[in-house]
Amino acid sequence: MQIPKGATVAVLDGQKLSLFQNGGDDNNPSLNALPTPKVDTDNKSGGQGHASSSANPDDSTQDEDGFVAGVASLLNAQAVSGKLTKLVVIAAPKALGELRKHYHAKLQEALVGEISKDLTGQTSGDIEKAIAAA
Repeated sequence: MQIPKGATVAVLDGQKLSLFQNGGDDNNPSLNALPTPKVDTDNKSGGQGHASSSANPDDSTQDEDGFVAGVASLLNAQAVSGKLTKLVVIAAPKALGELRKHYHAKLQEALVGEISKDLTGQTSGDIEKAIAAA
């Protein structure tokens, strides 16, 4: 996958977010770590305030979904404000599915690619290799 110079790369799962910016060119990404913003986890799309049961997700799932919804809110706000114009999302499969439910139209316009793979905690070099292989 090619990613434009200056694109933001968001790497996440249900508990962790890492942000990078591509300082390289389209064919040779060079990821530079960006400060990780605080994620608001109050939006538990699994049904906040409901008891866990077979019909409702367990607390762990609600926490993960809340974190992912918080990441989506953060990315949406940056896209709407114009601060985020090119985005690549690399997320654990479950987190990516939840994240997609919350994409704003402006974020969808900024999206240049998605990779469904859990790379949280990996080095920028490992992430660059995964992007090149996608």
